[in-house]
Amino acid sequence: MRIGIDYTAAVRQGAGIGRYTRQLVQALLELDRDNSYVLLAATGGAHGPSAAWPQVGERLAPVRQVRMPVSDRTLNVLWHRLQLPLWAEWASGPLDILHSPDFALPPVRRARTILTVHDLSFMRVPECSDPRLRAYLLRVVPASVRRADAVLADSESTRRDVIELLGVDPARVEVVYAGVEQRFQRVRDAQTLQAVRSRYHLPAHFVLGVGTLQPRKNFERLIEGFSRVRDAVPAETHLVIAGGVGWLYEGIYRRIEELGLQEAVYLLGYVADEDLPALYSLADVFAFPSLYEGFGLPPLEAMACGAPVVCSNASSLPEVVGQAALTVDPLDVDALADALLRVLSEESLRAELTQRGLAQARGFSWEQAAATLLDVYRRTA
Repeated sequence: MRIGIDYTAAVRQGAGIGRYTRQLVQALLELDRDNSYVLLAATGGAHGPSAAWPQVGERLAPVRQVRMPVSDRTLNVLWHRLQLPLWAEWASGPLDILHSPDFALPPVRRARTILTVHDLSFMRVPECSDPRLRAYLLRVVPASVRRADAVLADSESTRRDVIELLGVDPARVEVVYAGVEQRFQRVRDAQTLQAVRSRYHLPAHFVLGVGTLQPRKNFERLIEGFSRVRDAVPAETHLVIAGGVGWLYEGIYRRIEELGLQEAVYLLGYVADEDLPALYSLADVFAFPSLYEGFGLPPLEAMACGAPVVCSNASSLPEVVGQAALTVDPLDVDALADALLRVLSEESLRAELTQRGLAQARGFSWEQAAATLLDVYRRTA
Protein backbone atom coordinates (compact mmCIF):
# COMPACT_ATOMS: atom_id res chain seq x y z
CA MET A 1 0.00 0.00 0.00
CA ARG A 2 0.90 3.64 -0.41
CA ILE A 3 -0.19 5.34 2.82
CA GLY A 4 -0.48 9.08 3.31
CA ILE A 5 -0.42 10.65 6.78
CA ASP A 6 -1.28 14.24 7.61
CA TYR A 7 1.94 15.13 9.45
CA THR A 8 1.17 18.81 10.05
CA ALA A 9 0.65 18.49 13.82
CA ALA A 10 3.98 16.67 14.15
CA VAL A 11 5.81 19.63 12.61
CA ARG A 12 3.73 22.45 14.13
CA GLN A 13 3.08 21.22 17.69
CA GLY A 14 5.77 20.42 20.22
CA ALA A 15 3.58 18.46 22.63
CA GLY A 16 0.15 16.82 22.62
CA ILE A 17 -0.99 15.57 19.22
CA GLY A 18 2.30 16.64 17.67
CA ARG A 19 4.29 14.37 19.93
CA TYR A 20 1.72 11.57 19.51
CA THR A 21 2.04 11.75 15.71
CA ARG A 22 5.85 11.81 15.72
CA GLN A 23 6.14 8.77 17.97
CA LEU A 24 3.49 6.77 16.14
CA VAL A 25 4.91 7.43 12.68
CA GLN A 26 8.47 6.58 13.77
CA ALA A 27 7.25 3.29 15.24
CA LEU A 28 5.31 2.55 12.02
CA LEU A 29 8.37 3.09 9.86
CA GLU A 30 10.45 0.81 12.08
CA LEU A 31 7.80 -1.94 12.03
CA ASP A 32 6.45 -1.93 8.47
CA ARG A 33 8.34 -3.82 5.77
CA ASP A 34 5.61 -3.95 3.13
CA ASN A 35 4.27 -0.44 2.51
CA SER A 36 5.47 3.04 1.62
CA TYR A 37 4.50 6.33 3.27
CA VAL A 38 3.92 9.93 2.27
CA LEU A 39 3.99 12.51 5.06
CA LEU A 40 2.00 15.63 4.19
CA ALA A 41 2.62 18.78 6.22
CA ALA A 42 1.19 22.26 5.72
CA THR A 43 4.30 24.25 6.63
CA GLY A 44 4.15 27.14 4.19
CA GLY A 45 6.97 25.40 2.31
CA ALA A 46 9.38 25.60 5.25
CA HIS A 47 11.06 22.41 6.37
CA GLY A 48 10.13 22.79 10.02
CA PRO A 49 12.36 21.59 12.89
CA SER A 50 14.54 18.75 11.68
CA ALA A 51 13.83 16.78 14.86
CA ALA A 52 10.12 16.78 13.96
CA TRP A 53 10.65 14.61 10.89
CA PRO A 54 11.16 10.87 11.34
CA GLN A 55 14.44 9.08 10.99
CA VAL A 56 14.87 7.39 7.63
CA GLY A 57 17.14 4.58 6.54
CA GLU A 58 17.48 1.32 4.65
CA ARG A 59 15.90 -0.68 7.48
CA LEU A 60 12.85 1.56 7.66
CA ALA A 61 9.78 1.72 5.43
CA PRO A 62 10.21 4.04 2.41
CA VAL A 63 8.93 7.52 3.25
CA ARG A 64 8.50 10.72 1.25
CA GLN A 65 8.11 14.15 2.85
CA VAL A 66 5.77 16.67 1.22
CA ARG A 67 5.82 20.23 2.56
CA MET A 68 2.78 21.99 1.20
CA PRO A 69 3.34 25.69 0.37
CA VAL A 70 0.48 26.93 2.57
CA SER A 71 0.11 27.32 6.32
CA ASP A 72 -2.03 24.93 8.33
CA ARG A 73 -4.42 27.79 9.10
CA THR A 74 -4.87 28.61 5.41
CA LEU A 75 -5.37 24.97 4.52
CA ASN A 76 -8.03 24.57 7.23
CA VAL A 77 -9.90 27.57 5.79
CA LEU A 78 -9.71 26.17 2.26
CA TRP A 79 -10.71 22.64 3.27
CA HIS A 80 -13.17 23.10 6.10
CA ARG A 81 -14.63 26.59 5.84
CA LEU A 82 -14.73 27.14 2.08
CA GLN A 83 -14.91 23.37 1.45
CA LEU A 84 -12.91 23.58 -1.74
CA PRO A 85 -12.24 20.18 -3.36
CA LEU A 86 -8.45 20.46 -3.12
CA TRP A 87 -7.78 16.74 -3.03
CA ALA A 88 -4.96 15.66 -0.73
CA GLU A 89 -3.73 13.42 -3.57
CA TRP A 90 -2.80 16.50 -5.60
CA ALA A 91 0.06 17.00 -3.15
CA SER A 92 0.82 13.38 -2.35
CA GLY A 93 0.16 11.54 -5.58
CA PRO A 94 -2.14 8.46 -5.65
CA LEU A 95 -2.81 6.92 -2.23
CA ASP A 96 -4.45 3.73 -1.03
CA ILE A 97 -5.08 5.20 2.44
CA LEU A 98 -5.01 8.67 3.94
CA HIS A 99 -4.78 8.85 7.73
CA SER A 100 -5.46 12.12 9.57
CA PRO A 101 -4.32 11.89 13.22
CA ASP A 102 -5.65 15.33 14.21
CA PHE A 103 -9.49 15.38 14.25
CA ALA A 104 -10.01 16.87 10.75
CA LEU A 105 -10.13 14.87 7.53
CA PRO A 106 -8.97 16.56 4.30
CA PRO A 107 -10.86 15.95 1.06
CA VAL A 108 -9.66 12.94 -0.91
CA ARG A 109 -10.40 11.71 -4.40
CA ARG A 110 -10.07 7.93 -4.22
CA ALA A 111 -8.12 6.97 -1.09
CA ARG A 112 -9.73 5.14 1.79
CA THR A 113 -9.68 7.34 4.89
CA ILE A 114 -8.89 6.91 8.57
CA LEU A 115 -9.46 9.61 11.19
CA THR A 116 -8.14 9.75 14.75
CA VAL A 117 -10.38 11.44 17.34
CA HIS A 118 -8.30 11.89 20.47
CA ASP A 119 -11.13 13.07 22.70
CA LEU A 120 -14.50 14.80 22.71
CA SER A 121 -13.80 17.16 25.59
CA PHE A 122 -15.31 20.02 23.59
CA MET A 123 -18.61 18.16 23.86
CA ARG A 124 -18.26 16.43 27.25
CA VAL A 125 -16.91 19.45 29.18
CA PRO A 126 -17.69 22.41 26.89
CA GLU A 127 -17.18 24.92 29.71
CA CYS A 128 -13.50 23.99 29.71
CA SER A 129 -12.96 24.67 26.01
CA ASP A 130 -11.71 27.74 24.23
CA PRO A 131 -14.89 29.07 22.54
CA ARG A 132 -13.29 29.59 19.13
CA LEU A 133 -11.62 26.19 19.09
CA ARG A 134 -14.84 24.54 20.24
CA ALA A 135 -16.82 26.19 17.43
CA TYR A 136 -14.25 24.93 14.91
CA LEU A 137 -14.28 21.38 16.27
CA LEU A 138 -18.09 21.24 16.41
CA ARG A 139 -18.16 22.10 12.73
CA VAL A 140 -15.29 19.95 11.51
CA VAL A 141 -15.15 16.80 13.65
CA PRO A 142 -18.68 15.41 13.09
CA ALA A 143 -18.37 16.03 9.34
CA SER A 144 -14.94 14.36 9.23
CA VAL A 145 -16.18 11.37 11.22
CA ARG A 146 -19.09 10.87 8.81
CA ARG A 147 -16.72 10.78 5.81
CA ALA A 148 -14.07 8.52 7.33
CA ASP A 149 -13.99 4.82 6.45
CA ALA A 150 -12.57 4.06 9.91
CA VAL A 151 -12.35 6.10 13.11
CA LEU A 152 -9.63 5.59 15.71
CA ALA A 153 -9.96 6.49 19.39
CA ASP A 154 -7.21 6.74 22.00
CA SER A 155 -9.15 4.71 24.60
CA GLU A 156 -12.31 2.70 25.17
CA SER A 157 -13.71 5.74 26.96
CA THR A 158 -13.22 7.92 23.88
CA ARG A 159 -14.58 5.15 21.65
CA ARG A 160 -17.79 5.13 23.70
CA ASP A 161 -18.00 8.92 23.44
CA VAL A 162 -17.61 8.81 19.65
CA ILE A 163 -20.35 6.18 19.35
CA GLU A 164 -22.72 7.95 21.74
CA LEU A 165 -22.17 11.63 20.93
CA LEU A 166 -21.58 11.36 17.18
CA GLY A 167 -23.86 8.42 16.43
CA VAL A 168 -21.17 6.30 14.79
CA ASP A 169 -21.63 2.61 14.03
CA PRO A 170 -19.51 0.79 16.69
CA ALA A 171 -18.01 -1.41 13.96
CA ARG A 172 -16.31 1.67 12.47
CA VAL A 173 -14.51 2.75 15.67
CA GLU A 174 -11.36 1.08 16.95
CA VAL A 175 -9.00 1.79 19.84
CA VAL A 176 -5.30 2.49 19.31
CA TYR A 177 -3.68 3.19 22.66
CA ALA A 178 -0.76 5.58 22.86
CA GLY A 179 2.62 4.42 24.16
CA VAL A 180 5.28 5.52 26.62
CA GLU A 181 8.58 6.51 25.05
CA GLN A 182 11.55 4.45 26.21
CA ARG A 183 13.34 7.57 27.40
CA PHE A 184 10.84 7.85 30.24
CA GLN A 185 12.76 5.95 32.90
CA ARG A 186 13.78 6.78 36.43
CA VAL A 187 16.72 9.17 36.27
CA ARG A 188 19.39 8.21 38.80
CA ASP A 189 22.30 10.31 37.59
CA ALA A 190 22.89 12.91 40.31
CA GLN A 191 24.33 15.50 37.93
CA THR A 192 21.34 15.32 35.59
CA LEU A 193 18.91 15.63 38.49
CA GLN A 194 20.77 18.55 39.98
CA ALA A 195 20.94 20.33 36.62
CA VAL A 196 17.15 20.12 36.20
CA ARG A 197 16.58 21.12 39.83
CA SER A 198 18.78 24.19 39.34
CA ARG A 199 17.35 25.08 35.91
CA TYR A 200 13.80 25.33 37.26
CA HIS A 201 14.67 26.37 40.85
CA LEU A 202 12.91 23.32 42.23
CA PRO A 203 12.43 22.81 45.99
CA ALA A 204 13.71 19.74 47.81
CA HIS A 205 10.25 18.13 48.06
CA PHE A 206 7.23 18.74 45.85
CA VAL A 207 3.95 17.51 44.45
CA LEU A 208 4.10 17.71 40.65
CA GLY A 209 1.35 18.51 38.16
CA VAL A 210 1.92 18.59 34.40
CA GLY A 211 -0.36 20.05 31.73
CA THR A 212 -1.38 23.17 29.88
CA LEU A 213 -2.92 25.79 32.16
CA GLN A 214 -6.59 25.44 31.25
CA PRO A 215 -9.77 24.49 33.17
CA ARG A 216 -9.92 20.84 32.06
CA LYS A 217 -6.67 20.07 33.90
CA ASN A 218 -8.40 21.02 37.19
CA PHE A 219 -5.38 22.78 38.67
CA GLU A 220 -7.51 25.09 40.82
CA ARG A 221 -8.81 22.11 42.82
CA LEU A 222 -5.29 20.65 42.97
CA ILE A 223 -4.06 23.93 44.47
CA GLU A 224 -6.90 23.90 47.01
CA GLY A 225 -6.28 20.25 47.87
CA PHE A 226 -2.60 20.97 48.38
CA SER A 227 -3.44 23.89 50.67
CA ARG A 228 -5.43 21.54 52.93
CA VAL A 229 -2.48 19.20 53.56
CA ARG A 230 0.28 21.77 54.04
CA ASP A 231 0.07 21.73 57.82
CA ALA A 232 0.37 17.93 57.91
CA VAL A 233 3.47 17.59 55.69
CA PRO A 234 7.00 18.97 56.00
CA ALA A 235 7.13 22.73 55.52
CA GLU A 236 9.55 22.42 52.60
CA THR A 237 6.97 20.50 50.51
CA HIS A 238 5.73 22.64 47.60
CA LEU A 239 3.39 22.27 44.65
CA VAL A 240 5.04 22.51 41.23
CA ILE A 241 2.98 22.81 38.03
CA ALA A 242 4.73 22.46 34.66
CA GLY A 243 2.89 23.65 31.56
CA GLY A 244 2.44 26.63 29.28
CA VAL A 245 -0.57 28.93 29.50
CA GLY A 246 -3.59 27.84 27.50
CA TRP A 247 -7.00 29.47 27.91
CA LEU A 248 -9.29 30.49 30.78
CA TYR A 249 -6.34 30.09 33.13
CA GLU A 250 -6.67 33.31 35.14
CA GLY A 251 -8.50 31.50 37.96
CA ILE A 252 -5.34 29.51 38.72
CA TYR A 253 -3.44 32.68 39.63
CA ARG A 254 -6.40 34.02 41.63
CA ARG A 255 -6.70 30.81 43.64
CA ILE A 256 -3.02 30.90 44.56
CA GLU A 257 -3.42 34.47 45.87
CA GLU A 258 -6.69 33.77 47.69
CA LEU A 259 -5.08 30.89 49.57
CA GLY A 260 -1.86 32.79 50.27
CA LEU A 261 0.26 30.21 48.47
CA GLN A 262 2.48 32.55 46.44
CA GLU A 263 5.60 31.12 48.10
CA ALA A 264 4.43 27.50 48.04
CA VAL A 265 3.20 27.03 44.45
CA TYR A 266 5.68 27.16 41.57
CA LEU A 267 4.33 27.66 38.04
CA LEU A 268 7.21 26.63 35.81
CA GLY A 269 5.68 27.42 32.43
CA TYR A 270 6.67 25.26 29.48
CA VAL A 271 9.25 22.60 30.37
CA ALA A 272 11.52 21.18 27.68
CA ASP A 273 10.59 17.64 26.68
CA GLU A 274 14.05 16.34 27.46
CA ASP A 275 13.77 17.56 31.08
CA LEU A 276 10.51 15.73 31.85
CA PRO A 277 12.03 12.36 32.92
CA ALA A 278 14.20 14.11 35.52
CA LEU A 279 11.27 16.25 36.66
CA TYR A 280 9.09 13.17 37.20
CA SER A 281 11.96 11.41 38.96
CA LEU A 282 12.44 14.29 41.41
CA ALA A 283 8.76 14.53 42.42
CA ASP A 284 7.53 13.06 45.72
CA VAL A 285 4.13 12.44 44.11
CA PHE A 286 2.60 13.15 40.70
CA ALA A 287 -0.96 14.52 40.74
CA PHE A 288 -3.26 14.43 37.71
CA PRO A 289 -6.81 15.46 38.70
CA SER A 290 -8.00 16.14 35.13
CA LEU A 291 -11.75 16.44 34.51
CA TYR A 292 -11.53 14.64 31.17
CA GLU A 293 -8.83 12.95 29.07
CA GLY A 294 -9.01 11.07 25.80
CA PHE A 295 -6.03 9.05 27.00
CA GLY A 296 -3.87 10.87 29.54
CA LEU A 297 -0.20 10.15 28.90
CA PRO A 298 1.47 12.11 31.77
CA PRO A 299 0.43 9.65 34.53
CA LEU A 300 2.02 6.78 32.60
CA GLU A 301 5.17 8.80 31.95
CA ALA A 302 5.38 9.62 35.65
CA MET A 303 4.90 5.93 36.54
CA ALA A 304 7.65 4.91 34.11
CA CYS A 305 9.96 7.29 35.98
CA GLY A 306 9.08 5.84 39.37
CA ALA A 307 6.78 8.57 40.68
CA PRO A 308 3.77 7.47 42.78
CA VAL A 309 0.59 8.81 41.17
CA VAL A 310 -2.65 10.34 42.42
CA CYS A 311 -5.08 10.49 39.51
CA SER A 312 -8.62 11.42 38.53
CA ASN A 313 -11.11 8.58 38.10
CA ALA A 314 -12.84 10.35 35.19
CA SER A 315 -13.13 9.40 31.49
CA SER A 316 -10.24 7.26 30.19
CA LEU A 317 -7.92 7.56 33.17
CA PRO A 318 -9.01 4.44 35.12
CA GLU A 319 -8.28 2.23 32.09
CA VAL A 320 -4.89 3.92 31.65
CA VAL A 321 -3.60 3.80 35.25
CA GLY A 322 -5.37 0.56 36.27
CA GLN A 323 -4.62 -0.38 39.89
CA ALA A 324 -1.31 1.48 39.88
CA ALA A 325 -2.54 4.87 41.18
CA LEU A 326 -4.74 6.27 43.90
CA THR A 327 -7.80 7.45 41.96
CA VAL A 328 -10.23 10.11 43.18
CA ASP A 329 -13.28 12.03 42.03
CA PRO A 330 -11.74 15.14 40.43
CA LEU A 331 -14.57 17.29 41.83
CA ASP A 332 -13.97 16.15 45.43
CA VAL A 333 -11.26 18.36 46.91
CA ASP A 334 -11.34 16.52 50.24
CA ALA A 335 -10.69 13.18 48.52
CA LEU A 336 -7.87 14.71 46.51
CA ALA A 337 -6.30 16.20 49.63
CA ASP A 338 -6.61 12.89 51.50
CA ALA A 339 -4.91 10.99 48.66
CA LEU A 340 -2.06 13.48 48.51
CA LEU A 341 -1.58 13.27 52.27
CA ARG A 342 -1.53 9.47 52.23
CA VAL A 343 1.14 9.29 49.55
CA LEU A 344 3.26 12.01 51.11
CA SER A 345 3.14 10.50 54.59
CA GLU A 346 3.06 6.72 54.03
CA GLU A 347 6.40 5.43 52.82
CA SER A 348 5.12 1.89 52.23
CA LEU A 349 2.28 3.20 50.05
CA ARG A 350 4.72 5.25 47.98
CA ALA A 351 6.89 2.19 47.42
CA GLU A 352 3.89 0.05 46.47
CA LEU A 353 2.55 2.62 44.00
CA THR A 354 6.00 3.01 42.46
CA GLN A 355 6.31 -0.72 41.77
CA ARG A 356 2.77 -0.99 40.42
CA GLY A 357 3.32 2.06 38.26
CA LEU A 358 6.50 0.73 36.68
CA ALA A 359 4.65 -2.46 35.69
CA GLN A 360 1.61 -0.56 34.40
CA ALA A 361 3.67 1.75 32.20
CA ARG A 362 5.40 -1.23 30.55
CA GLY A 363 2.02 -2.28 29.17
CA PHE A 364 1.83 0.68 26.77
CA SER A 365 4.36 0.90 23.95
CA TRP A 366 4.52 2.72 20.63
CA GLU A 367 5.53 -0.57 19.00
CA GLN A 368 2.20 -2.11 20.04
CA ALA A 369 0.35 1.05 18.93
CA ALA A 370 2.01 0.83 15.50
CA ALA A 371 1.17 -2.88 15.16
CA THR A 372 -2.50 -2.20 15.97
CA LEU A 373 -2.63 0.71 13.53
CA LEU A 374 -0.97 -1.29 10.75
CA ASP A 375 -3.63 -3.96 11.16
CA VAL A 376 -6.33 -1.27 10.82
CA TYR A 377 -4.64 0.01 7.65
CA ARG A 378 -4.67 -3.45 6.08
CA ARG A 379 -8.30 -4.15 6.94
CA THR A 380 -9.46 -0.70 5.82
CA ALA A 381 -7.69 -1.01 2.46
